[in-house]
Amino acid sequence: MEIIFLAGGCFWGVEAYFAQIDGIVDITVGYANGKTENPSYEDLLYNDSGHAETVKLEYDPQIISLSAILQHYFRIIDPTSVNRQGNDIGSQYRTGIYYVNEADKAVIDAEIARIQTRYKKKIAVEVMPLIRFDPAEEYHQDYLEKNPGGYCHIDLDLAKKPLINPDLYPKPDESTLEKRLTPIQLDVTQNSGTEGPFTNSYWNTFEEGIYVDIVTGEPLFISKDKFASDCGWPSFSKPIAEEVITYEQDNRYNMSRIEVRSRSGDSHLGHLFPDGPQELGGLRYCINSAALRFIPKDEMEAEGYGYLLNQF
Repeated sequence: MEIIFLAGGCFWGVEAYFAQIDGIVDITVGYANGKTENPSYEDLLYNDSGHAETVKLEYDPQIISLSAILQHYFRIIDPTSVNRQGNDIGSQYRTGIYYVNEADKAVIDAEIARIQTRYKKKIAVEVMPLIRFDPAEEYHQDYLEKNPGGYCHIDLDLAKKPLINPDLYPKPDESTLEKRLTPIQLDVTQNSGTEGPFTNSYWNTFEEGIYVDIVTGEPLFISKDKFASDCGWPSFSKPIAEEVITYEQDNRYNMSRIEVRSRSGDSHLGHLFPDGPQELGGLRYCINSAALRFIPKDEMEAEGYGYLLNQF
């Protein structure tokens, strides 16, 4: 087993989230890297002990990698917030990654560098070796299991959403793309072009399956989130996982729009509008068919996307 220590605000929610993740063998909540030994919860709140509420994760690296654990971690925190997560404010709620294996530092740095590309503000997560860790009082252990209606600043349903590893979907070089993609696919994904409405491949397609980035193959959308609209392009209520999409302000053509791009390929996909069906969340991801490749559900296993079949 391997060990990593994560501080992500109130440790009740962080513990409950990771308790749902395959490969996590044991979790202990406690207090890390403070100024005193054997602190109590009250020391953090009232005596400025300097500790961070932290979870100790023991995990099986044959089942889940440290990189994947950190991708889960960044899913449930605001990595740019200083001494605050959710409604909790104070240095004890700071974010931090504390390691005991020096080799883990390179993995941590790589994941932070990757997540930094999604934010304009600097990532504020503290990264340092573990100095000390003291388990919290027994009533804090498995708190939300004992108290299902207890306070939690994390959406625990996020644990049910697929974790899509960007390392599996690298972007090919320019010459490869020019050979592989059609002119309209190149123009849309690489030059932020737009294809014609009502004449593109998927505007009226509703077969079960997933839509992946035509450039990298990274999964982006799933058919169950696709809906009919009057715009003439494929419309989705949300991405298959929030982290596979990036957003940019687009002020071209005297319009103010939110551009939607893919994570791994940085492909232009389309735009996001607030006029989707309210029962689906109110958003409309208006996406160019030329930026996508559709993989029917019954072909997903053969194409390497079997790990997403449980999303149907």
